[in-house]
Amino acid sequence: MKLASHFYAMIDPLAGHDPVELARTMLGAGARVLQLRLKHACGRDFLKAAREIAALCEPCGATLLVNDRIDIAILANAAGVHLGQTDIPLRAARKLIGPARIIGISTASVDQARAAEAGGAAYIGFGPMYPGGAKQNPTGKGRAMLREVRAAVGVPIVAIGGITEERVPELLAAGADAVAIISDVVYAADIALKIKRILGAA
Repeated sequence: MKLASHFYAMIDPLAGHDPVELARTMLGAGARVLQLRLKHACGRDFLKAAREIAALCEPCGATLLVNDRIDIAILANAAGVHLGQTDIPLRAARKLIGPARIIGISTASVDQARAAEAGGAAYIGFGPMYPGGAKQNPTGKGRAMLREVRAAVGVPIVAIGGITEERVPELLAAGADAVAIISDVVYAADIALKIKRILGAA
């Protein structure tokens, strides 16, 4: 798999945005890889948002991935799903979602990254890169470990965790194929402008 962009957009209602409108803004600013992350939504609301966002993605050729929920990804006809280390195992997920859809896996070590690649993950998320961020991470993995992961796997790497616009160039230089940013984007005064600047940072 080749990621369509070095900006991996996170549709997260952390700052109070409606997810569909947030996705619309992100797509309008040029985002072409989006993950829908609705940790506290009920299944009905999650599916409704996923279907509406999938419809927005289709005409511009954007890739929609659904966080955690394989059922939502299938029902919304999303491109794939992103799973964490405590979610359904990759092999079982593949049986459920079929051979054509994308599966990405969150990792936090070289061993986890290798296991994800060996299991057939199309890409991996790696982090948290820095302290802070949406999850208020106490520590970060840092660029040295990112370089170790880059040397260990051939699949695309999406760096995540505590990333700001200013840190994008250094992470791309350290081996990330893309960056996933939540707080620095969703709390921006002008989200579209923020995304355009990030897209211009390669």
